[in-house]
Amino acid sequence: MIELGLRNDVYRRPLATALDRLGLREGWRCVDVGAGGGDVTVALAEVVGRDGRVYAVDADPRARDEVAKAAAASGQAQVVAITQAAEELLLPEPVDLAFCRFVLMHVLDPVVVLRRMGACVRANGWVVAQEPVTSAGRVGGRPLSMPGARHPDVGARLPALVAEAGLEVVDAWAESQAGAGPGPVRDYLANLTEVDPGDEPVVLPPLVTVVARRPA
Repeated sequence: MIELGLRNDVYRRPLATALDRLGLREGWRCVDVGAGGGDVTVALAEVVGRDGRVYAVDADPRARDEVAKAAAASGQAQVVAITQAAEELLLPEPVDLAFCRFVLMHVLDPVVVLRRMGACVRANGWVVAQEPVTSAGRVGGRPLSMPGARHPDVGARLPALVAEAGLEVVDAWAESQAGAGPGPVRDYLANLTEVDPGDEPVVLPPLVTVVARRPA
């Protein structure tokens, strides 16, 4: 399995599984849509190497600086940071892989973003989307909520949305992690919600991963 440099990311396993499924390798062109601080961008850049390229796209102009810092700290000169809304995604070249995670839950229309992602990859190129089913998460047996998200349970509809966007669904699955007390699961939830669950049992929201192709 591909070893990603996402040491503190509790959802790194489903991403590594997806990238193994499609055979990510040196020389690929990729785009990380909704790149944020650039952790996934840098991880992709480490795999594609100096002959590849990774576009880090985020609507927040502050993210461009964060990605640039992260890429420079890791010596990944093949990262290109762009300030752009996901609904307006436009790249200077076709890419082999378009990736997004925790993005579709916040946009107005997820299908619009998925269509833009599909349009920016080459024929038979790959689109990988990862989104949660927030209400399926539990803290002390109680369901989680995310009132700030437009589509907090978009993961439950993700395969259908990808197909509606005109992409061929190749694989789809859901994964989650659980824990109680100190550890990465508690730390992740505390960072996400700004509320420490203490020693209560936690089941993180299942993350639905869809691996899809752009038809030739």
